[in-house]
Amino acid sequence: MPERRPQVLEAHGDRREDDWYWLRDRDDPAVLAHLEAENAYTAAVLAPLSDRRQALYQEMVARIEETDLSVPVRRGPWWYYHRTIEGKNYPVHCRRPVGPAGAAEDPPTDAAPGPDEQVVLDENALAEGHDYLQVGNLAVSPDHRLVAYAVDTSGRELFDLRFAVLAPAEDELGSGAPPAGGLVAGAPAEHVPDTYYGLAWANDNATVFYTRVDTAMRPFQLWRHRLGTDPSADELVLEEADERFTLGVGRTKDDHYVVVGLQSTSTSEVWVIPADDPWSPARLVESRRQKVEYRVEHHRGAAVFVILTNDGAEDFRVMVADDRHPGRDRWREVIGHRPGTRVDDVDVFDRHLVVAERLEGEARLRVVPLVAPPGAGPFDGDLLAASWLVPSAEHPSSTWEGPNPEPSAAVLRFQQSSMVSPMAVADLDLRTGASMVRKRQKVRGGYDPSAYRTFRLWATADDGTRVPMSVVHRADLLGPGQASGTAPPAPAPCVLYGYGAYEHSLDPVFSPFRLSLLDRGVVYAVAHVRGGGELGRRWYEEGRLEAKPNSFTDFVACARHLVALGFTSPDRLAVRGGSAGGLLIGAAVNLAPELFRAVVAEVPFVDVLTTMLDETLPLTVGEWEEWGDPAADPETYARLKSYSPYDNVPRADGQGRPGPFPEMLVTAGLNDARVGFWEPAKWVARVRQAHPGTRVLLRTELGAGHGGPSGRYDAWKEEALVHAFVLDSLGVEDEGGVSSPPAAPSS
Repeated sequence: MPERRPQVLEAHGDRREDDWYWLRDRDDPAVLAHLEAENAYTAAVLAPLSDRRQALYQEMVARIEETDLSVPVRRGPWWYYHRTIEGKNYPVHCRRPVGPAGAAEDPPTDAAPGPDEQVVLDENALAEGHDYLQVGNLAVSPDHRLVAYAVDTSGRELFDLRFAVLAPAEDELGSGAPPAGGLVAGAPAEHVPDTYYGLAWANDNATVFYTRVDTAMRPFQLWRHRLGTDPSADELVLEEADERFTLGVGRTKDDHYVVVGLQSTSTSEVWVIPADDPWSPARLVESRRQKVEYRVEHHRGAAVFVILTNDGAEDFRVMVADDRHPGRDRWREVIGHRPGTRVDDVDVFDRHLVVAERLEGEARLRVVPLVAPPGAGPFDGDLLAASWLVPSAEHPSSTWEGPNPEPSAAVLRFQQSSMVSPMAVADLDLRTGASMVRKRQKVRGGYDPSAYRTFRLWATADDGTRVPMSVVHRADLLGPGQASGTAPPAPAPCVLYGYGAYEHSLDPVFSPFRLSLLDRGVVYAVAHVRGGGELGRRWYEEGRLEAKPNSFTDFVACARHLVALGFTSPDRLAVRGGSAGGLLIGAAVNLAPELFRAVVAEVPFVDVLTTMLDETLPLTVGEWEEWGDPAADPETYARLKSYSPYDNVPRADGQGRPGPFPEMLVTAGLNDARVGFWEPAKWVARVRQAHPGTRVLLRTELGAGHGGPSGRYDAWKEEALVHAFVLDSLGVEDEGGVSSPPAAPSS
């Protein structure tokens, strides 16, 4: 156990004593020493599982096509794609010339590098000498001759923006083959330090827009850099003073505008800069109005902005406005509000819109032709009347748009998956509706989807709300004649996963890693609790701010439903969640610890009240619209205190006896800029104090951030560790487990 150094925290007349507040001071040598001791303790406790971990890892790797090629995407005269190579942690980004005029439009399918392949960026080369690598931005210039990319080697999410010159295509050389390797001498020498996500080229192929963060890691500035100049002379274009808002930058699909989006949890504002005139002032589309969100794309033929907004439409509608006068008074509705059908996004083609929407917890795509009657414009008439859905043969399943960078394309690249069907990448002819599967995710080892069952269950929450779950298990768990969707003859081990925040949806998709659980008889379920976006904007609103406790009671209701139906039992039920999902399971376990056998909490947001009171932290001011501001409002303070996992660890069963508490595997990242490493560290200490006989483990990545290890092999090893812990906790194929764990570390 870490040393107890009581710190009194006061607000609104309330006093809390925090024994481990000091763990947030990463400059205190005792903090790092404690994290290292915890890592050593976790390694010692899990040492008896090393053979199982290694077997699971090898099993996972054996299912994956380690040397693989993504389906190439056409952009102008090039096919762009990436490849992975066996033994290499990171992808290699490549391209090949499309070929002479009149050549076939189908993407190349050969996996072996051809003589005309050019390497745009090899992330493995960038990672040499580093334990961690993330490429935050990767964008090729409009003329395809330059690449801008941003690199983080610490996990802190601050990126060094760099540039390289790419080899020309054969027709640009005049004669001869393109140089091997893709990169040539003459790359611009300058690099721009301390940038953030978001990057956009101007059409002059020399001007780049990028973002910077403030001391709380909030992207708040837009900067303009011209290649060949000193980055210290870069120009500040926009700065957002309101700490609730973040700033992002991109380009419209038709390359007409650089788009700057300012977004809080519930409000947005958009500015545009002509991509042909990148040094002109940014122009406002529509001033922000509280709780009104919008974002824009552009249709070059009609010269209009296509606007997706919740203005007067809880689940969003689609508007258009003249790009010369785009203010709200000129907006015209073209796809109206359909309550219950949440419109997530709109992609703009020359002759079609593609609408990403979701209904009843399933993501789907709608194709909307822009075929105007004589004398009318492309956005006149009833657009929905001629629209149609991209079909899906499975339910529950997910259909989403792939990369489609060419507005003139008559083909839609889309992707589709379910919890039993590996991801398919397909091209759909927007004129005929015919589709062709270009690639199906390969699962090595003879995977048979018919050997598994997936279905939807609905739990009933405390207030009567029906909460969906997506479930998958092996078919042979069922008895003879049992129908899919019914419980197996005996309760099975089960993992229940959840998130439930920020309107983020957990779509039912396939995972080859999950097979290691399913093939050992584990039932896997995803709880689509309120606070997520699975059932539309209202589903989100009913799980945030004052309604946030609904997320936790929904999750408990899902667990109880699985037990009541006979799918599992409390001694065979594990739960898993990360970040805000860690808050979800932490709060749910506090509400009903007797329901769960094991917990996996990855970089969990569990010290909610203390964090939301500290406006200097990254996860605070910008998120008051998600959780509330406890410093300003005593009721918000009381609400957050009532569910913060760290502040509510139960100590007894109400009669003075120690209550049951699940085993825990908790992870953290020392360089995490989103959830401070001290939150999981403090939580583990408090749970251990309250339940000293329970196996509670903390594992901190000392060279990574919020996302954990960056290399794919390291990430797979991490997944094998989680699976080994879960299987051991649930008693699945128990090989001895941990009978006498070493003493918990002290510092």
